[in-house]
Amino acid sequence: MSKQPRWTQTWIGGTRAAGVDLGRPGERLGLPAEGAGSIAGFGRRLAAIMIDWLICTWAIAQGLLHAGPRSGAWVGLGVFALENVLLVGTLGSTFGMRLLGVRVAALGGGRPPFGAVLLRTLLLCLAVPALIWDRDQRGLHDRAAGTVVLRT
Repeated sequence: MSKQPRWTQTWIGGTRAAGVDLGRPGERLGLPAEGAGSIAGFGRRLAAIMIDWLICTWAIAQGLLHAGPRSGAWVGLGVFALENVLLVGTLGSTFGMRLLGVRVAALGGGRPPFGAVLLRTLLLCLAVPALIWDRDQRGLHDRAAGTVVLRT
């Protein structure tokens, strides 16, 4: 009798638990395994977005713009969106990304086009698309925009 995995193993424990090798993140995209140009890990991405959120909500929205507690969250989200569109669209990374050594790139290389940056930012502000990832560690916002977050 062959050692075929049970069909429940592929959806309960994931495909890796069933013995299916999906490869490393970024392999399908032709990216290196480590170092510059490789897929940025979850920890770096999470820390970068936390830094950006703190800068946008506390320092800018509440500190400079004096947004009150009721409107502060919405003003902070607007500043966060503006920061992402302007900085990712021109430099390829936000303040937090730059501090942690990650950048947003188009799948074909280089900076993503402005329309892709707008779409990515809109979906990032909705939060849920950014929390659903594929095996290359790209959120739905990156997949929709045709972008990937890489280490610098």
